[in-house]
Amino acid sequence: MVSVLRVHLPSEIPIVGCELTPYVLLKRLDGSASPEDVTEASPVDGCFLRYRWYRIQSDKKVQVCSIHPTEQATLQCLGCIKAKIPISKSYHCSPKCFSDAWQHHRVLHDRASSAVNENGTEEEELFGRFGSSGSGGLNSGQSGSISNVGQSPSMINGTTTITTPSYPAIVTERNGGETWFEVARTKTYTPTADDIGHVLKFECVPINVETRLPVGNSFPYFTSRAIPAPSPIPRCLIPVGDVMAHLDSESRISSGTFTLLSYNILSDVYATNDLYSYCPSWALSWPYRRQNLLREIVGYHADILCLQEVQSDHFEEFFAPELDKHGYQALYKKKTTEVYNGSPYAIDGCATFFRRDRFSHVKKYEVEFNKAAQSLTEAVIPTAQKKNALNRLLKDNIALIVVLEAKFSNHGADTPGKRQLLCVANTHINVHHDLKDVKLWQVHTLLKGLEKIAVSADIPMLVCGDFNSVPGSSPHALLAMGKVDPMHPELAVDPLGILRPASKLTHQLPLVSAYSSFVRTAPDQHRRKMDPTTNEPLFTNCTRDFIGTLDYIFYTADSLMVDSLLELLDEDSLRKDTALPSPEWSSDHIALLAGFRCVPRARR
Repeated sequence: MVSVLRVHLPSEIPIVGCELTPYVLLKRLDGSASPEDVTEASPVDGCFLRYRWYRIQSDKKVQVCSIHPTEQATLQCLGCIKAKIPISKSYHCSPKCFSDAWQHHRVLHDRASSAVNENGTEEEELFGRFGSSGSGGLNSGQSGSISNVGQSPSMINGTTTITTPSYPAIVTERNGGETWFEVARTKTYTPTADDIGHVLKFECVPINVETRLPVGNSFPYFTSRAIPAPSPIPRCLIPVGDVMAHLDSESRISSGTFTLLSYNILSDVYATNDLYSYCPSWALSWPYRRQNLLREIVGYHADILCLQEVQSDHFEEFFAPELDKHGYQALYKKKTTEVYNGSPYAIDGCATFFRRDRFSHVKKYEVEFNKAAQSLTEAVIPTAQKKNALNRLLKDNIALIVVLEAKFSNHGADTPGKRQLLCVANTHINVHHDLKDVKLWQVHTLLKGLEKIAVSADIPMLVCGDFNSVPGSSPHALLAMGKVDPMHPELAVDPLGILRPASKLTHQLPLVSAYSSFVRTAPDQHRRKMDPTTNEPLFTNCTRDFIGTLDYIFYTADSLMVDSLLELLDEDSLRKDTALPSPEWSSDHIALLAGFRCVPRARR
């Protein structure tokens, strides 16, 4: 008899908007086990599997904490109700939770108030959405009002009322008057806001194809209570030049401005519980992270997206089709060999997306540093050292260079038919700390390739990605200064002699780091998130073991101007004692985004 041996979910905590896909192991008549989906159209041994999802509906709905979504809420901020902020963000699990979160929570109130004052209606808050101005000041005083969860929502001015839970946080019995509502008849299910605070039940039972009757008993699986998808405080787009940064999407089309995002999204193959033990397992699972990342990326509304650590299967099955729905065309280059687990689907790479209504694809260049390493070894490395040289240089990193044609023009009446081209380089440089010579060689190789493109065409350039190099390192110096000081300490480590003479470590591209504009023009609250000695962000990568800047957006300053920058995070923007990734931010890197304007030749 066909029977269900096992049902398992990647995470027992359902999250609103994140698809639940159970793993079902079926025992066949011959005793073998199969994880294949057995549908009515493709039965096995005369049977198929019938799936049902149910939501338990008890008399008392459990509200969950907006800061710690796995905890039951005991407090509600009545100021959120008055300000018409989404109710899920008004709940807290303890007085300390509310107090610790107050400064960031107050930003929600300030923004809601500003939206009403400016627009006459409350501003819709979406995950990852940002405005065109700063986030408002933060006061040290706490003036919110909170009430017992379950109390009628009346305002209690100037008081704080706290209660303990009046009902258990965990369902211990599933009977005694509880009602189960059927919510789906599919194997997969995506929880909705109606599920928040409720336990879900997945039921799987073999059905005889001929009789349409169950074969054996059903196999139920119960989840924990469903929680809302945690959302961070939205990051704002800060103008750094003039009022051009305030332009909406339609105005940008005619003005010649555009935005570019660079983001290392943390490949699933690297997102292990061993490396990120501080992140809850449900928040580290790919089904959750992919939806969280998509909401964040789409919310930035960037014209060009440069993503790193995109697994090839995730590109093909998720990011390319999902971003296509939002008007993006996709290009991809994967690393040149498989990662440690040997699966061809676990290869990650760089993905570049651009909005079809703003750009068209002209040309694509793929840079494989392994090929360059083999050519270099054949040309300059003595035969006896070739094997060691290849072992050191072959690290599988790549770069993806895309030439786009803008569907807007910034040229004057004297050149009405001139095409506006743009060259975008997206790369992920080698990560190993003890291979600083390899990092520098890879960056130098990329820049020399870009120089060849620059010679062949009068074209603005953007160079972005995860360079795995901190400000002041030799790769950063080469990018930002066009050369490396011969006395730079990192040049002392050059076992293959590939960096000598140091005078060759130059390039002629007028590259400037986009975020250096913050140091010159941004308000004080944003300059505090910058390192004044390097003119770079204090960090773009934040884990328990490392905090620093590894990601950059460089642009050619003779052909582009920075109009706006996505505000940076500071350590206060992250939860106390929490590194990345976290339930709110699904990568160990933060996204960088810059708005640019093409500069006509007459103004250079």
